[in-house]
Amino acid sequence: MAVTEWWKNTSCGGRRSAFMVFFLVLLLHCIAILLFTSGFLLTRTELPHHSQCSDVSQSPCGLPDRSPQGDHDGVTCWTKPAVDRLVIIVLDALRFDFVAPSTFFEEKKPWMDKLQVLHKFASESESAARIFKAIADPPTTSLQRLKGLTTGGLPTFIDIGNSFGAPAIVEDNLIHQLVQNGKRVVMMGDDTWTQLFPHHFNKSYPYPSFNVKDLDTVDNGCISHLIPTLYDDDWDVLIAHFLGVDHAGHIFGVDSVQMIEKLQQYNEQLEKVVEVLQSQAGRGSLHENTLLLVMGDHGQTINGDHGGGSAEEVDTSIFAMSLRKPSITVPPEFDASSCKLDLDGREVCISSIEQLDFAATVSALLGIPFPYGSIGRVNPMLYALVAGTWNLEDYDMSSSQSQLKLEEWMHNYAKVLCINSWQVKKYIDVYTASSVIGFSVDDLKHVADMYAQAVNWSDSLHDVASCKDEACRTSFDALKKQIDLYSNFLASVAELARTKFTEFNLRMMGIGFGILLISIFIHVLVIKRVDDITVFPSRETSSVSFGLIVSCTIVTARACSFLSNSYILEEGKMTNFLLASIGMLGLRHSIMTKKMIFEATAFVFLISILRFTIELGLSKPQEVLDFHSWMYVADLMPIVPLIILACLLYKSIACSSCNRLLKFVITGSIFSYILLALHWTLESNLSSMTPLIFDGIKGNFIPRAIYIMGIAQLLSLAVLQFFEEVEISKWGEMAVMKAVAILSVWSSTLMILSGKQGPWIALASVVGGWLISRLKGLEQDNKNATTGLLALYSSPVTQWSLLASCLFFCSGHWCAFDGLRYAAAFVGFDEFTIIPQAILLTIETYGFSHILPTLGLPILVAYKYSSNEAKQTRQSLIQLFQVYLIYGLIMAVTTTFTVLCVIIQKRHLMVWGLFAPKFVFDVVGLILTDALICVSSVFYFIQT
Repeated sequence: MAVTEWWKNTSCGGRRSAFMVFFLVLLLHCIAILLFTSGFLLTRTELPHHSQCSDVSQSPCGLPDRSPQGDHDGVTCWTKPAVDRLVIIVLDALRFDFVAPSTFFEEKKPWMDKLQVLHKFASESESAARIFKAIADPPTTSLQRLKGLTTGGLPTFIDIGNSFGAPAIVEDNLIHQLVQNGKRVVMMGDDTWTQLFPHHFNKSYPYPSFNVKDLDTVDNGCISHLIPTLYDDDWDVLIAHFLGVDHAGHIFGVDSVQMIEKLQQYNEQLEKVVEVLQSQAGRGSLHENTLLLVMGDHGQTINGDHGGGSAEEVDTSIFAMSLRKPSITVPPEFDASSCKLDLDGREVCISSIEQLDFAATVSALLGIPFPYGSIGRVNPMLYALVAGTWNLEDYDMSSSQSQLKLEEWMHNYAKVLCINSWQVKKYIDVYTASSVIGFSVDDLKHVADMYAQAVNWSDSLHDVASCKDEACRTSFDALKKQIDLYSNFLASVAELARTKFTEFNLRMMGIGFGILLISIFIHVLVIKRVDDITVFPSRETSSVSFGLIVSCTIVTARACSFLSNSYILEEGKMTNFLLASIGMLGLRHSIMTKKMIFEATAFVFLISILRFTIELGLSKPQEVLDFHSWMYVADLMPIVPLIILACLLYKSIACSSCNRLLKFVITGSIFSYILLALHWTLESNLSSMTPLIFDGIKGNFIPRAIYIMGIAQLLSLAVLQFFEEVEISKWGEMAVMKAVAILSVWSSTLMILSGKQGPWIALASVVGGWLISRLKGLEQDNKNATTGLLALYSSPVTQWSLLASCLFFCSGHWCAFDGLRYAAAFVGFDEFTIIPQAILLTIETYGFSHILPTLGLPILVAYKYSSNEAKQTRQSLIQLFQVYLIYGLIMAVTTTFTVLCVIIQKRHLMVWGLFAPKFVFDVVGLILTDALICVSSVFYFIQT
């Protein structure tokens, strides 16, 4: 049956059938992704157990349970308390090179050496202070890092979704142990702490943390409370979490004036903090035995992003300073620090610590039980910084006495590691018995053997505390051997946990993947069916063309590239290369046929510009320029593409006889462009030249006005859709105008969210779409026989898909959570509210790569529409149906290969830092595309 007769006979039912096909595919994809995600992105099993002081009596470490209610009076619980009070200052997104002297790096950067106060105290011989390079585990978002720091475990990838609404931590953690053991905790700063620990603080001063445009509110709140609180005696642990550096990085990047100003501000505040602590550090004073920790929760890239597992993101720092004076040093066998002179000629030594070790180390210093699920090791350098000063003031530090006291410290440290290892072994055993999968038999046997070896060796050691003469003291070598055995066991468990803590439900993953394959089969089946029933009168048809072969090859190559982590890292460049390959083939064909040479050349030139823009998309725009004239030019440049786009919209309604409501919608978009240009002018260096009358509309007024206008325009299009019939002979013109209208509505919102790069990306998408539409069917026009719809549209739809992907990377995104432009969520808003901010961030992230390309696909079919015959219109409707099927198939194939990649690489070192984020971005993009195709099938089909 001819396609026109099928479409005519089925009438409205045929168009509804199109919607049902797309809806079925959407449903299958949702089910498949839900099942696969439930099997892949599982969190580790969080055990409900909590450590108790009495538990230590079960350990083989020889420490009696002398204090079921360990307190801050120095009574032993699990370990002997070495610290009375603890001050933790968290500087969010603190890069390692913010703290370490620039002499530790090959090249000095402007943001280095700003925290001079830390260099000063770390270099003083009479000061018990040390800088540590702290290494975090990805994902490096604040929620996961705070959870990791306090539980001593490895937060898993799925928790990333909680970064905008942190749930309370229910498993055992450092804060819970502090409260359970009588420690009074005060918190100020980032309100994430009060979300994670809603009922744990004696006092709290939380401030909203998600407005990344606000550099000062949280920091000023901390500053106003921090110094006065240091003089109070109603707390044992003080936590102050500053956010300015993190927000400055997100908005301006690391290499910015705002970042340097923030670091200088922190330097001044830290100096005041140390002065207050030192002023009350005398014998019997408030801070006689206080430990100060200045630390980051994670690092950040040069662009100010974080979330992944790159060295810049995982490398942060801890500055530790004890108010007690050091008397001995750690043996060189345990000191792996690196020492260099800073710019002032002072020797600064830097040690290393895993953030995984933070909870266990702090617990040991405070004398409280370790969190039940902690798998970290008590760090020797940080532990010795304070615990190495036990009772040393009563001894004459002669050479032999120093050796004896050093061995006493080592014996105490060995006891701490014994408890540490016992606690970790107990957790591993209970975890394996409680979880669905746990660890393999071989892994458990290896861990058990290492632990047994360490415990058996410890049986030969004597308790130094009960030994009064040198003859019975344990030798240095024996103690070192014991410490090494425990350390090796703990390191082995940590490494095992990093690779195998996530439980994969392979059955659910397999079912989800199978349903994805079924959806692809349905796609292919429907495409083949539509291709078979398509008949062009008086022409021979062919189901295969050179363009189809090339398109299949390109799509397959791109999909297979996702199996490699290197290609995922360079996905933007790879996608641009594939698009350029098709473009060059088209240019060659155009030259040979002497048709559309200008269009083919322009398309290749556009691809070259996009390739250059992909590099620029990874960089933050610089805020400081040397000459005012260039500043004005930079402010005016985004207005140029806005003018061009507005002129194109005006021309489209001037040359069309379309419905008045459509013209009204498009005119509204032109007005939005004017508001957009005014908004950027008021926010720029040109604001001093604008009349005072505009001062009242600065800030959030214009963005909100654009959002409201956009919603009103979409409602107008809905009214047009459901209350006005269109003659089938006018479908082509109406389809083009409706596409222009809906694209213009989305573009104004998208451009204000994307910033001043938005108009340029929008113009590139318009030019690229126009060129692909013009070049469509170039191969077919030079043959006597025509091709089927699949062969005809495979190449242009593939180019359309690749162009959309390139625009994603050109706009500064990449498939990782540090590639999200969080500032876009606050355009027009100052306060964080989950729903509107999530919507805005989604629009900005997927606007140019998914929303506009999917809604604009009808232009590919209806462009240069000239026939008013009903028969030709019905053919065009089927062509549009086929185009959406092909586009959906390309998206489904690439996403399915991403899922296959995750299945294969689920134990890869970069699974959580690279493959899992890629999976999340792709599946969200697939669902969004399917939903938009369903909307488009209603918007372009049903009304006719």
